[in-house]
Amino acid sequence: MQSFGSIVMAIPWNSMRLVHYSKAVLSHGIQIRGINRVFGHAWSRTITSNFAANTPTSNTVELLGKAYPRDDYSNVTEKILSKVGKNLHNQRYHPLWLMKERIKDHFYKQYIGRFGTPLFSVYDDLSPVVTAEQNFDRLLIPQGHPSRMKGDNYYINRTHMLRAHTSAHQWDLMHSGLDAFLVVGDVYRRDTIDSSHYPIFHQMEGLKLFSRHELFSNIKDGESLRLFETGHRTAHKQDTHTMEAVKLVEFNLKQVLTKLVTHLFGGGLEIRWVDCYFPFTHPSFEMEINFQGEWMEVLGCGVMEQQLVNSAGAEEKIGWAFGLGLERLAMILYDIPDIRLFWSEDERFLKQFCVPHIDQKIQFQPLSKYPPLINDISFWLPSEYSENDFYDLVRTIGGDLVEKVVLIDKFTHPKTKKVSHCYRITYRHLEKTLTQTEVHHLHRAIEESAVQELGVQGRF
Repeated sequence: MQSFGSIVMAIPWNSMRLVHYSKAVLSHGIQIRGINRVFGHAWSRTITSNFAANTPTSNTVELLGKAYPRDDYSNVTEKILSKVGKNLHNQRYHPLWLMKERIKDHFYKQYIGRFGTPLFSVYDDLSPVVTAEQNFDRLLIPQGHPSRMKGDNYYINRTHMLRAHTSAHQWDLMHSGLDAFLVVGDVYRRDTIDSSHYPIFHQMEGLKLFSRHELFSNIKDGESLRLFETGHRTAHKQDTHTMEAVKLVEFNLKQVLTKLVTHLFGGGLEIRWVDCYFPFTHPSFEMEINFQGEWMEVLGCGVMEQQLVNSAGAEEKIGWAFGLGLERLAMILYDIPDIRLFWSEDERFLKQFCVPHIDQKIQFQPLSKYPPLINDISFWLPSEYSENDFYDLVRTIGGDLVEKVVLIDKFTHPKTKKVSHCYRITYRHLEKTLTQTEVHHLHRAIEESAVQELGVQGRF
């Protein structure tokens, strides 16, 4: 599912998400993919019961004070539900809070409305529970699109889900009459397990609409120019937009985002724009910056699809949208090596971000790197198998003690044609040294649960 803000854009800008979406789409945030505290000595008992809690024990999902009926689409786990409402981006002096505040402060100071108030409204406390219609349909993501799959999303039931991108609020805010806003929040994607991917990450969405007067008021002979025409869709414009309007919107968008990243990363930054595809913008772009000698993608953006704008009741306006991932920016700017650290309650991590001014430069000092313990797991696949189901199972049981899971071997039996997968699981605690006994109990629980919950045949 691309998203402006994730590292894999499955659909809306997730390009910056340090989460893995497919580069075919953009979800405001940028395409990118809990911290169980120490289980203690009773791991072998606790682990098994923790995973059992993942199996529905009632007909409803209780979340943020509401009850949702379960159905055949319900796949959100207790581990994920326990993270909902943490709102790391609103925890003062958390690195994600610092990123949000730096961007918000920049927009407040740079863009002033008619009455001397900030032009952009900021929403950072919208509920992460949305409908599938908000998350997909209103953003022009077609039925049957891969980004809608259960294997990639956390569904509460067929109609409700945990948002996969902050773009899920785009239509509603436009429909309420807003022309300029930023949305910040936690988003949820089932994904791989490594140092840059986590099932929960945080995105910021930005959107600006222009009336004909706003767009052309400073243009010579602008009164004769129009926003719309009946034409042909090309690589550079939509069929309903005039070329003059698109070029001005595109220029404004790139100017706004160039100022933003210059504010965050400093002057003299080398920037390039890469054409891409998102279902709700055209033309669409990804911004890449040359930071410390390396080109990095930092956000996704584009001219909004007029069909989306029109459906929200803003037929006489044209606009742009962008999305970025807060974890990705924080990991780059502060040199944070592991996305799990954002969920740490270790004071050695958090106190490094208690600064007197939000723009103060911070160089993260790594915590002691405790040694990893590595175990492999092999099993024959059942007739129906989703790799993300296995990753979810590992996350549910191992929590943040699991640093990485890598598929290291595939084997097809020459006679039976059955397929076997072998995964290498790296265990590493962020705050202490794990023992072989602790990891043995944990790994054994994963093996047993894979057989029971996924229907695999173990080769343990």
